[in-house]
Parts: sequence; C-alpha cells; structure tokens
Amino acid sequence: MSVIIYHNPSCGTSRNVLEIIRQSGEEPEIINYLKIPPTREKLLELVAAMGGSVRDVLREKGTPYMELNLGDPKWSDDELIDFIVVHPILMNRPIVVTASATKLCRPSETVRSLLDAAERRRG
Repeated sequence: MSVIIYHNPSCGTSRNVLEIIRQSGEEPEIINYLKIPPTREKLLELVAAMGGSVRDVLREKGTPYMELNLGDPKWSDDELIDFIVVHPILMNRPIVVTASATKLCRPSETVRSLLDAAERRRG
C-alpha cells in the first residue's frame, strides 16, 4: 500500500498520525508541506479527492486566516486556493492519501479507518 502524508512536524496531531501509520507497518511518503508546498493543481486534486470544499482544509489557528478575513463568504474556492498557495500554513493537516481514499485526519484516530479501508481493498 502506498501512503502519503502531508505533514507538519511541529503539529502534535500530524506526529500522532505519522506514528499510527508507521505502527500499521507502512512507511509513508512524508511531504512537509511547509517546506515543499503543494501546487495549486495538487491542492485542487486533494480537495476533490476528499469530496469536500476548500473551506474544509483551511486552518484558522496559528495562521493568517483572521488577518486575511478568510471567513468572509465573498472568497471563492479558487481565491482560497490561491491564499493557501501563498500561505501553506493555511492548509489543515495532516492530509493522508492512500489508494482507497484521501482524508484530513483530525482527530488522529481518523487515519485508522483510512488504513483499514486501504488494507481491505488490497486484501
């Protein structure tokens, strides 16, 4: 199984999810999205794969969310993606990608169902 984690090593939830993945026997591809931000196209792909909206992946705490007034409904998904490209810290984490699904894994335990689904698909 191939697992990718969009990871922030400073985030406790992200570290916990990484540990759960490793305890499952997988060694994921780790993308430190603050050092190597996803492209606009990759962000759109991740959001589409999760089946939600761009707002679902926006992080408020510890980001310029309030200063940029991103809670205002005037911002389109395209504009919000542009903000995330410029300020990758706005992307909530960790996002985990497997062959079966893509999910924002908050709380940490959410990753277990993602790993289980990927294992069932493989098995």
